[in-house]
This record gives sequence, C-alpha cells and structure tokens, in this order.
Amino acid sequence: MHSCCIPFPSKSPSISRFISDHPCLSMLEKSCTSMADLHKLHAHLIKTGLAADTIAASRFLAFCATSPAGDINYAYLVFSQIQYPNLFTWNTIIRGFSQSSAPHNAISLFITMLHSSLVEPGRLTYPSLFKAYAQLGLAHDGAQLHGRILKLGLQSDPFIRNTIIFMYATCGYLIEACRFFDEDSESDIVAWNSMIMGVAKDGNIDYSRRLFDKMPSRSTISWNSMISGYVRNGRLKEAMELFGQMQEEKIKPSEFTMVSLLNASASLGALKQGEWIHGYIEKNKIKLNVIISTAIIDMYCKCGRIEKAIQVFETTPERGLSCWNSMILGLANNGHGKEAIHLFLRLQSSGLKPDYVSFIAVLTACNHSGMVDEARYYFSLMTGTYKIEPTHKHYGCMVDVLGRAGLLDEAEELIRNLPVKPDAVIWGSLLSACRKHGDNEMGKRAAKHIIELDPSDSCSYVLLSNVYAAAGQFEDAIDARLSMKENRIRKEPGCSLIEVNGVVHEFVVGGRLHPQAREIYSLLDELGLMLKEMDYDKHSII
Repeated sequence: MHSCCIPFPSKSPSISRFISDHPCLSMLEKSCTSMADLHKLHAHLIKTGLAADTIAASRFLAFCATSPAGDINYAYLVFSQIQYPNLFTWNTIIRGFSQSSAPHNAISLFITMLHSSLVEPGRLTYPSLFKAYAQLGLAHDGAQLHGRILKLGLQSDPFIRNTIIFMYATCGYLIEACRFFDEDSESDIVAWNSMIMGVAKDGNIDYSRRLFDKMPSRSTISWNSMISGYVRNGRLKEAMELFGQMQEEKIKPSEFTMVSLLNASASLGALKQGEWIHGYIEKNKIKLNVIISTAIIDMYCKCGRIEKAIQVFETTPERGLSCWNSMILGLANNGHGKEAIHLFLRLQSSGLKPDYVSFIAVLTACNHSGMVDEARYYFSLMTGTYKIEPTHKHYGCMVDVLGRAGLLDEAEELIRNLPVKPDAVIWGSLLSACRKHGDNEMGKRAAKHIIELDPSDSCSYVLLSNVYAAAGQFEDAIDARLSMKENRIRKEPGCSLIEVNGVVHEFVVGGRLHPQAREIYSLLDELGLMLKEMDYDKHSII
C-alpha cells in the first residue's frame, strides 16, 4: 500500500464530494487485499481526521464488514468508535454479522438499535435479521420479528418477503413458509428457490418437484437445489433424469450440480454413472477446481477404482488439501495402507500443512493395515509437531488400531485417560475388539458404557448379547436381547446395493419391496435346488 496523507479540510462547501473522492477511500476497492492493508489505511484515516467523519467511517466499515478481505470483529471496533451512527452504518454492521459465524450478534445489535431511539430501523434492516434467524435455526423468535413487519405494513416488500420465506423454509417451518408464499401469486425466483431448498432439506422431495415444475422461470440455483435434493434422498435416477432435462433446456450446470451428482455416485457405488459424469466434465471443459477434483477422486475411491482415482489426483491442475485428504483416505479404505502413508509423506513435503482430516486419513491407514507403532508415531506427530487437538475420531482410530492388534488393556486405558468424554463410537470400537479377542469381562464394561450413552443404539445390545453367548452365558445373552424388546429398540436391517446397467438396486434383509422381488426370490429358490442336487455342503464355505 502507498501512503496517503492528504489532510481533511475542516470547512468546505463541497465537503461530502471531497470525502467520497478522497484517495484514502478510493484505495479501499483498489488496493486493500488483506487486514494488514486495512490496518494501514485505518491509521491514515485517523491521522488525516477522516475517521471522525460519518461518511468516511461508514465506507470503511462497509468494506471491513462485507468484503472477503475484511474482518467482522474489526468492523465492530470501527462501528463502536462512531459517535452518531446513521441508518446505513447500523444496517452495515448488522448485515456483516448476519453473514458471519456469529449471527446472534446481528440480533443483539438490532435490539441495541431499538433501545437507542436515535435511529429507527428501515426496510433494509430486516432482511439481514431474518437471515440471522435462519442461520441460527430460530424461526420461532423470527416469527416475532415477522409480527413487527406486519404491523409496519412491510410484508409486501420483496426483499423482506423473500428472507421471511427463506427463514421459515430453512428452519423447517414449512406450513408457515407455504402460507406466506401462497399469499402472493407473483413470488419472484428467490422466493421459489427458498421454498424448494427448504422442502428438499425437510425430505419432502416430491412436493419440492411439484413446486419446481410450477416455477415461472428457473435459475441454475433452482435446478441445482432440485438435483441435490434428489441426491440427498437417495433418488439418483431422478437426479440424473433431471440433469438430462437441464441439458435439453440448454441450462449450463454449475460446479455444485456436478459435485452433487458425483457425491451421489460415490455414496451409492454407482461407478458407471460416476464415469459418465466425469466424462461430461471433460467433454464440456468444465474447470477442474479443487471442489470438483476432490469429488471425482472421492467417487472413484468409494467405487473401488483406486487406480483411476490416483490418475485423476496426479493430473489435477489444482491440487488442494482436500484432494490429498480424499486420496490418502481412499488408499487407506481400499487396503493400500503403505501407499497411503507414502502419500502423506508427500503431502508434508508439498508445502501444504496437514490438517485434522489428514491425520484421520493416515491413522485410518495404520488401522486397516495393523501398523500400531506407526499409528502411535502419527498421533504424536499430530499433537506435538502440528499442535492439532485430537477429536473423538482421532481417539477412535487409536482405540481401533490397538483393539485390532489385541492390545485391549492399552486401548481401555487410553479411553479412561481421554481429556474428552468418550462417545459411543469409541466404546463400540473397544467392544468389537473384545468380541474378536474373547475378552468378555471388558466387553461387558464397554457395552454398559455404550448403553448409558445411547440407550437406543441397537448395535450395543446385539454385541453384548454376542459377548455373553461367546462366554457360554446364554441366559444373559437372551436377557440382552429381551431388553431391546422391552425398550422397543429395533435392529436396523442390513442392506446392500448393486449397480446393473447404470441402475442402482437396493436390497434390504428380509425385504420384498423391490419391483422384481418375485422373480429374484424365484431365482434364489432355483439356485438353492441346484445346490442341493450338486450335494453342496453348506459348511464348506464360511
């Protein structure tokens, strides 16, 4: 930044224009790219006297509060130094906090504004407040502000109206959102999008589709919201069909559309679909940024095509930390522990700093490959060298790796000495290890901790029953099963997925909801008869 020391005139007939055109303020948009630049500029404003002017202070505040290079906390310090903040200044700081990680401060400032009685809120004050309530999930409190809007007669203002709908829909208050939405037959695309996103989020995907089909016009956001809604609800086929319709209507998909479809393919193991989407990205020359590259790598890893994931990773032009983490975790989960650790070493020398996810990935690699000493080393490296505070997931990995190696006493001691309260997942890792290695007494202790933490978890009862059964304590095993029934706890049936000709089929244990269930079970019966005729020994394969 260049210095700027033009003095601030105390009297001038065109002072407002002079202030607006002052070089110090014009440098906000031209030269400020970091908080260090802002600090220097602020010092010049104070030195020249401009900081005492409301117009100049408001422009500086707006940049601090809403620019990517700004800092909302520093913006508040600037705001607190303004002796008589005007409506624009209040709106700016409230908007800044509503978009920050501390939206509750926006509401607190609004209350302070009301109590000050010096400035009345304007119509541009309220949208930020409804967004803050939406971010906090406090639609009930936001409804009180809605009441104020009705009293003031501002409910027809499009900006206010859209944020009210957004708040109700985001917080799951769909009846209220629909009621307010239906009051105006000329709702704009923002209101439509808010309704669709709120209803995809609540799981009512069919109602979302009806809204989507009724939209007078659709933006990319509308299409992406609908596609991601289908993906979140596991309806990949409809997501792909809608994507096809999107192409027919010449709507250019966003990177979020691609990521949604790739994530769906990854979670369902739909390799053919994932390959097609990857091909579409390449054919249409969609830029491989970090988000898309990570999604492609993750998809190939979860679909078992680890060599293809490596190829994408090695050739991606923008390799961010998330790409490294996905590739390390993918190698670990596909049984390539040594390769995962080697890649972690490459990450360390790449100039990027491993984060807590990186260490979850490398600990997972140690766990799946039974590398106990290596796990101890990387856990120590994380806490000592990188000063990363371990989470439950890190501790869970350590308990798992010790338990798998049969070091049950060390695993239990680790749990008892944790600086955080162990969760059911950590105790569950120990319980599984106890069952595997036949330590029934420790298994009982672990199971009781799980039941205390989560009485509705069916897995703990089942594992406890198995521990008792393995020890020959069949009455206790039956009691564990009976306690599930007494507490009305049902074991979720297992399910498996298989992709055939690009279509993913789901099969649930004991389920007959598949449209071809009759034919499938008939074929299984035929296979069973064939095996009997071949004198198949059911005990020959475990």
